[in-house]
Order: sequence, then structure tokens, then C-alpha cells
Amino acid sequence: MKDDIWSRDEIESPCVRICVVHPAARLCTGCLRSIDEIAQWSKMTAEERRAVMADLPSRAGLLRQRRGGRAARRKRSAE
Repeated sequence: MKDDIWSRDEIESPCVRICVVHPAARLCTGCLRSIDEIAQWSKMTAEERRAVMADLPSRAGLLRQRRGGRAARRKRSAE
């Protein structure tokens, strides 16, 4: 039996379940959407979602790699 009730013809969310908001850029580091875009996603029209999806690749450069964390500690201890 096919379940057509849950089948929708919508633009899927770009969420990758890595929900961490970059403090300076105010973008999710996983999907690159703003907090407002995430909150409004379910209420957006297909055209609005397409516009957000088209803009996401250009946002990747806004998030700089953090210098801290485990890799930085390992590098310092090796020096």
C-alpha cells in the first residue's frame, strides 16, 4: 500500500542536523540559513524557498574556520 498522504511536492529543507549558529555571521554552520529563515521555512512559499536555496552556496565563505578546538591544541602541544 502506498502512502500518498505524506508525499509532498515541496522543496526539501537544507538542514543537515548540525545546528550551531555562528556568532558573527548569525548563520547555521550546518545548512547556512539565518535564524529567521529557519524559523520561517515551513511558512515560506516555494519561490521563497528556492531563493534561499539559490543563495546558500554564496554564504559558505562567510563562515571562517575556527582556530581553536582539538586540532589547535594538538598543534600547540607538538611544537
